[in-house]
Amino acid sequence: MAAMLEFRTPGWNPYAVKYSPYYDSRIAVASAANYGIVGNGRVFCLGLGPQGVQIEKTYDTNDAQYDLAWSEINENQLLVACGDGSIKLYDMNVNEFPVANFHEHKRETFSVAWSPVTKDTFASSSWDGTVKIWSPARKESIKTLPVGSCTYSTSYCPSNPHIISAVSSDSHLRIFDLRTPVNAQYHLTSKIPVHLPSPAPLPQGPAPPAAPGEILTHDWNKYNHTVIATGGVDKVIRTFDIRNPSAGPASVMMGHQYAIRRLAWSPHASDILLSGSYDMTVRLWTDGSTMPAQQESPVKSGIQLGIMNRHTEFVTGVDWCLFGVGGWVATVGWDERLLLWDANRMLQGQA
Repeated sequence: MAAMLEFRTPGWNPYAVKYSPYYDSRIAVASAANYGIVGNGRVFCLGLGPQGVQIEKTYDTNDAQYDLAWSEINENQLLVACGDGSIKLYDMNVNEFPVANFHEHKRETFSVAWSPVTKDTFASSSWDGTVKIWSPARKESIKTLPVGSCTYSTSYCPSNPHIISAVSSDSHLRIFDLRTPVNAQYHLTSKIPVHLPSPAPLPQGPAPPAAPGEILTHDWNKYNHTVIATGGVDKVIRTFDIRNPSAGPASVMMGHQYAIRRLAWSPHASDILLSGSYDMTVRLWTDGSTMPAQQESPVKSGIQLGIMNRHTEFVTGVDWCLFGVGGWVATVGWDERLLLWDANRMLQGQA
């Protein structure tokens, strides 16, 4: 494996990592004491310089931190999702305390996402079975979208600020369109059973499990804005085209030995994604969408391009740097480490 930079978080087990959308040298890590079971949380705001990775600021919370998101309107602000159900907004120019606190969720807030288009709202999802839409300018949420089961992850469509997605413990991917009327569906436009086998014949090889499983993570493709990748307890990455919710998965990627905890599409290529798992590995994939069509099956069989196995505990966070040559990634795990490394070397077969 190529050279990598390392930063340790002694006493804190990371749950999420995010590169700043403004600077290639700024990274934040959300973490928890005692693996998030009991105790405080700490967010590390880190700077990358000639001396390596250095702490710029840290902020402690009374409960574990499970996710974070950089502000899209202020380069110094970031959101943190907390185990007490709150979401805290920190400003790196303000020491110690949050500049805003949003607290409506009844159970752990497990995911936060900032709207990348209008930039004036953010979304959160919680174990209480809801997704909430917020404005940073007001304490009360703008809208609550009921999911009904533990909602591990929520995200905005990269090109349409009205479309929000969520995945949950009931094995479904949900798509909400806020332009639709608030009828009995509460803006729900699609509910895709992730585990259901494709009605089309699958490529040759082992078939993915068809039993329901908790979906822990998902991400929108940055180039094809109708394509979403999901991952979870059944160890399979699947992609779906939300224009055709009943078609089943467009591609399937298998290889992880345990649950997939986090995945992220590359901001630099339409077919590349990164996944982190409880099997302690980070894997780089192509979903097969740029390869020649396989005549026997419309379902693409994705290919694992590389594996990074330097973590010694569950991998909980992965993220891509938006800048530079287009391959630097950050990964964190319960081994109290942040690793920064160049995925391009995997693509070039130099890993």
